[in-house]
Amino acid sequence: MKRLTLFFSLCFLALSINAKIEIKKLEPTTWFVGMKDASLQLMAYGDNIKNADVTINYAGVRIDSLVRLDSPNYLLIYLNLKDAKAGTMNIDFKVGKQKTTVKYNLLERSMAGEQRKGFDNSDVLYMLMPDRFANGNQKNDVVKGMQDQLCNRNEPSLRHGGDIAGIMQHLDYFTDLGVTALWFTPVLENDRPADGGKFSTYHGYATTDYYRVDPRFGTNEEYKALIDACHERGMKVVMDMIFNHCGDYHIWNKDIPSKDWFNNPNYGLQTSYKLTPVLDPYASKVDMAETVDGWFVSSMPDLNQRNKHVMQYLIQNSIWWIETVGIDGIRMDTYPYADRKAMAQWMKRLDMEYPNFNTVGETWVTEPAYTAAWQKDSKLSDENSYLKTVMDFAFFDRLSMAKNEETDDWWKGLNRIYNSLCYDYLYKDPSSVMAFIENHDTDRFLGNGNDTLALKQAYALLLTMNRIPQLYYGTEVMMNGTKEVSDGYVRKDFPGGFAGDKANKFTREGRTEMENAIFDYTSRLLHWRKGNEVIIHGKQTQFIPFHGIYVLARQYNGKTVMTVLNGKHQTAQMDVKRYAEIIGNHTTARDITTGKTIDLTQNISLTACQTMVLEF
Repeated sequence: MKRLTLFFSLCFLALSINAKIEIKKLEPTTWFVGMKDASLQLMAYGDNIKNADVTINYAGVRIDSLVRLDSPNYLLIYLNLKDAKAGTMNIDFKVGKQKTTVKYNLLERSMAGEQRKGFDNSDVLYMLMPDRFANGNQKNDVVKGMQDQLCNRNEPSLRHGGDIAGIMQHLDYFTDLGVTALWFTPVLENDRPADGGKFSTYHGYATTDYYRVDPRFGTNEEYKALIDACHERGMKVVMDMIFNHCGDYHIWNKDIPSKDWFNNPNYGLQTSYKLTPVLDPYASKVDMAETVDGWFVSSMPDLNQRNKHVMQYLIQNSIWWIETVGIDGIRMDTYPYADRKAMAQWMKRLDMEYPNFNTVGETWVTEPAYTAAWQKDSKLSDENSYLKTVMDFAFFDRLSMAKNEETDDWWKGLNRIYNSLCYDYLYKDPSSVMAFIENHDTDRFLGNGNDTLALKQAYALLLTMNRIPQLYYGTEVMMNGTKEVSDGYVRKDFPGGFAGDKANKFTREGRTEMENAIFDYTSRLLHWRKGNEVIIHGKQTQFIPFHGIYVLARQYNGKTVMTVLNGKHQTAQMDVKRYAEIIGNHTTARDITTGKTIDLTQNISLTACQTMVLEF
């Protein structure tokens, strides 16, 4: 028996010695020289690669350390590239007598980090879901070899076939509309099967490859081509990223790199979705853990950003996409769910490399004090987030209530907007707060109706107040829907973007008279806003709603814009004398929504729920 055991041991040793080393993945797939931070983490993945020796003989490149994780199939290689030049270097992996050489490209940067200009309050972001916008290439609707082989537009939570090619084919639409930036929900690979044949990750929030565009959307090269085409038209592109979690079919979840790579492995805890403990000075440990260490859902394992190797991987990934495809901003999903200190480290790193870049974090709490505490340099927090832009869920929340109410003399209707904006002193920079009236996670502003008067008021306010505005695709052509049955009902296909659609809402001919009226109203506001220094730089003044009328004004270099909203479902008289401090000696104004001249020497009669944007 001992001889037999020895025989098998020698056979196993021989096989091990003669086995070929295969590096299945090496990430990042490429990197760049001339970065301010010269360090680089390479994650090598391959069978039993953990104990490999690694050598690199390339001028200016030094191996700082090798990190051998718990799994035998990962090896982290930390490099210093301080004096490296662009070129192809050989990375030699050796296990026993076997050696494998991997060629790795170090690239020149296309521009200095300071030259990259992010989005700001001169922009209007148009948010869309690639799967639901337009199908430009039906050949990639189903991709052979991927886990999900379903594409069915009759099912609201399955893939519908929209892709990068479809977006590319409709760039004229964005130009006509007048938006200056596009924000797509995540485009990275989500390779997992549909649950029960009914629920897929068409939305993109369950990443399975951080360096690959989902093949059902297109290729990395097509994504870059789309961004380049947007840049040629003067439009920016914002990339949606998720550091809080990955998808359960990511290789990390199948072959966990280390025992602390995830929080609560094997779905040991689901998040409470309650974000207040993160900033609560009295928060219990259990409440905090349930918020930040629980999985978002069972298909999205919670990454442990306190693990420095996890965070370094994620930080590098964001930099790689900036350098590789030229994105102009990042929208970070579920921002407070991730570790606060680690996320601040990421923001500092980006700010060092790209001081003029911008990131917006999803901070879904509807109180201004909470949101403001997350903004960079906030005096409300003892920890600096270094996050330049936060999302104004307070405005969204108040507007959602106000649109269904009559404006009274105290709290209801448009008073809710006044009573939200009056807390702007909490923000370090109110002009770097992103406001919206809806998004992919909420009911659409129109609900299941078509209240064009409320929509006009919402758009006028959104596009003139001191904020970065974000629109949601399709509302400009009266798309509606609620989440009562499924999220899919607020993420419907854009009519005309898919073969067989009965109407093409991308064209005037395909839209109804009401849809064209709203499109024109929105487009008029957007084109007027573009480059408008009063809106970009102007001081903001708001007036407490008086007899149901809410007035918000912007002033800059002797020019004034005054947004007037009648919050009553009946006619009203605007007492111009009450607004003398804004009107001054001006006798007339132009309503940019209609082009009409308005007499400012006498009271102004307003129809029910009328909106005016006056310029003088």
